[in-house]
Amino acid sequence: MAGFGQEGIHFTLRILAQRVMSGASFADNPKDDNLAKSTKDKSSASRPGWKRLFRRLFLLAVVMASIPLVLGVIYRSSAIHPASTLMIYDWITGNKVDRRWVAFNKISPVLVNSVMMSEDGRFCQHNGVDWDAINMVIDDAMEGEKTRGASTITMQTVKNLFLWNSRSYFRKALEVPLALYVDAIWPKRRQMEIYLNIAEWGPGIYGIEAAARYHFKRSASKLNRRQAALLAVTLPNPRLRNPNKPSRRMNVLVRINQSRARLAGAYIGCLTEK
Repeated sequence: MAGFGQEGIHFTLRILAQRVMSGASFADNPKDDNLAKSTKDKSSASRPGWKRLFRRLFLLAVVMASIPLVLGVIYRSSAIHPASTLMIYDWITGNKVDRRWVAFNKISPVLVNSVMMSEDGRFCQHNGVDWDAINMVIDDAMEGEKTRGASTITMQTVKNLFLWNSRSYFRKALEVPLALYVDAIWPKRRQMEIYLNIAEWGPGIYGIEAAARYHFKRSASKLNRRQAALLAVTLPNPRLRNPNKPSRRMNVLVRINQSRARLAGAYIGCLTEK
């Protein structure tokens, strides 16, 4: 029995050694080996699935990022009359949309001056982004003070064309490179022309021609100084401000805007260049 026991031990050790060398499992039950192999196969099969998903998401991001870049080149042409994302949303959802495109030289100069002095007095000086205004906003935020908007007309234009309307820091971060890109490839006149033709001046009212006819029953070329100022100060909040029924606060803003618009000559040089 002793001899048999020793031989049995030797036999067992040889089997264990062979299994180690072959990389086999030490499990007593062969089913355990099959389970381990199945788990390994599933893990290997799942990795390519994650890679495919990552590639698809990456390609989607590239496509989404390239759309504004391609459209930016197309929209440079004055023959193209682009629509804003808000206009497209209204069309899709069945809401009424009134937009009548008008060329820049058919818009009253007093309206252009009023809008520029109300929305972006440094429009001709910056490269799409007013870094001084942004720095002031950052300083106010750091000091706990109420911040004011620092969006330029160019930033508002790219927001209206390519982005969404709700407030978010992420959207603001996207506006900056898009504004720099658009300012690099569009003349200032084209930027202003597109902005004035896609800006919202009331529910379903898009562009200065539709706004002038809706609120004052006249074309954009026939607006007087007060009408131009009323439309200009409406832009920050066209859903609440009504040029036909200006509040006391709006009338104060109109007087300030008219005073600034009269002195706009030194600030609008870039808009007189064709």
